[in-house]
Amino acid sequence: MSATPQKNRAARRVLAAAAGLATAGALVAAMPATAQTPAHGGGHGFSHSKPKPKPKTVDVQLLSFNDLHGNLEAPAGSAGTVTEQQADGTTKAIPAGGVEYLATSLRTARKGQPYSITAAGGDMVGASPLLSGLFHDEPTIEALNKIDLDVTAVGNHEFDEGATELGRLQNGGCHPTGGCYEKGKKFKGADFPYLAANVTSEKTGKPVLKPYTVWKKNGVKIGFIGVTLEGTPNIVTAEGVKGLKFHDEIETVNKYAKELDKQGVKSIVALIHEGGAPASTAYNYDCDSPGAGNGISGPIVDIAKGISPKVDALVTGHTHQAYACTIPDPSGNPRLVTSASSFGKLYTDTTLTYDLRTKDIVRAGVKSANHIVSRDQAKAKDMTDLIARWNKLAAPIANAPQGYISADINGRGATTPETPLGDVIADAQLAGMAPADKGGAQIAFMNPGGIRSDLVHKASGSEGDGVVTYGEAFTVQPFTNMMNAVDLTGAQLITVLQQQVSGSNEASPKILQVSKGLTYTLDMTKSGAARVVTDSVKLNGAAIDPAKTYRVAMNEFLAGGGDGFAALGQGTNKLVGASDLDMFNAYLAANSTAQAPLAPPAADRITIIK
Repeated sequence: MSATPQKNRAARRVLAAAAGLATAGALVAAMPATAQTPAHGGGHGFSHSKPKPKPKTVDVQLLSFNDLHGNLEAPAGSAGTVTEQQADGTTKAIPAGGVEYLATSLRTARKGQPYSITAAGGDMVGASPLLSGLFHDEPTIEALNKIDLDVTAVGNHEFDEGATELGRLQNGGCHPTGGCYEKGKKFKGADFPYLAANVTSEKTGKPVLKPYTVWKKNGVKIGFIGVTLEGTPNIVTAEGVKGLKFHDEIETVNKYAKELDKQGVKSIVALIHEGGAPASTAYNYDCDSPGAGNGISGPIVDIAKGISPKVDALVTGHTHQAYACTIPDPSGNPRLVTSASSFGKLYTDTTLTYDLRTKDIVRAGVKSANHIVSRDQAKAKDMTDLIARWNKLAAPIANAPQGYISADINGRGATTPETPLGDVIADAQLAGMAPADKGGAQIAFMNPGGIRSDLVHKASGSEGDGVVTYGEAFTVQPFTNMMNAVDLTGAQLITVLQQQVSGSNEASPKILQVSKGLTYTLDMTKSGAARVVTDSVKLNGAAIDPAKTYRVAMNEFLAGGGDGFAALGQGTNKLVGASDLDMFNAYLAANSTAQAPLAPPAADRITIIK
């Protein structure tokens, strides 16, 4: 990070960073010192009018968003819409998102606001479309710098490529294998701090990035503490979290809230990459309408109830949901908890009323609402130029055709646990791993969280409708996980299916996408493992034999027991194949032509009883 502040940021705010702490692979540079706001002279020093009484409070604007995942271009298909509840009770899908519009929305919202902070709840990068992912998310960091992001928490996806790469995103420098992507340009890194209070190095015991930072302007001080979910190691590859320890969110936030309080920072916001699920998917649903906090469930509820009353508001993420409601703090007082969907489709505008005498936030004065990043506003030219510049570099790879589809094949945007695109991906993995010399797989499982988008029939560029480009395929499967084939017993297979809806996955089921031939029934009227109707589990019409051995294909994340599927981590006789993306593209090439495009499958392999 440069030793002098960027001019366009200097006048707006000062970020006073906590003491520098070692990253797992790099030292976090100290945050830039910013010139103090100059005192305004009073003419010749004489005044005949009575001085105005000093205000007792000032309003601080907090703009926030989360889970951008490198979506610089507006997301295509249903993944690029938000649900809006209408006055008559019906809902409407509204196209939203894209940094050209997000930048405009934030810049417009800041107008006339002398105290304005922009913060994020993690997963700014990772699982990104090709435009960002191909360049290890440097384009997204550049865009966030231009948007004037002040601070963000780390999310689980910030660890996809490990702590050393996260340190590079913070501090800059060219990629160790990719090098510098633009001639004569060195990547500068983020000019906002990434906060990781609950992620420590196993060697040193110290946080791998700053745990908190303090925003200051004209005597107003607001502290930000950033944490990711404690369960990050369960949802990131083992390599990504190697050498790191993840701590309890509540204990960590409370520890640093106490530290900030001792330093005289009485106004504190926690940025937490963990979230909840409101009772409605409409972004404008009032989750306080059934009663304060009664319209939201999920991990964030207990976290919010345990976090010290010293913390005045919680900006959250991870679940890709939209909410702005209150959950009581440990003292029983209402406290704001927000989340702004994902992919830059929404932003939250919160008013924090700051008491200049107590230096604390007046909770009763806090107001908040989510707003759509609509696509009918002007595009921010600097973002349009940034996208065009990186697209030019990506074009030779991104535009190569891979296959053809007859209609939208929904994945991320699907509303059912089994998705048409999930079936296609699982079939592609089975096809790639079924030959005897490639693994001899009989079944393939795909984790739902690894499907990042829809396959959209409408052309994204000049390729023509129905053509699937490499860039579009990459957007669906951006992790490039290597495929594995392992031996599992029939009994272990049943356990795998039960782990979708029990244990750590009981409250929020993770339904694996399954390849053709595997069928079964889920009875969601029951609880836990009993939801899997055991005698309904069949392969090609034959009941699964608990004592028999089956060859099962899956990506390396699942093969490591990720997402709470411990039984998948027990596989033996492992054979490593090509990457999931390569198999997906090979399947599209082998199973579709311009004359005979691939049609969306029926998604009828899992029967669900509600």
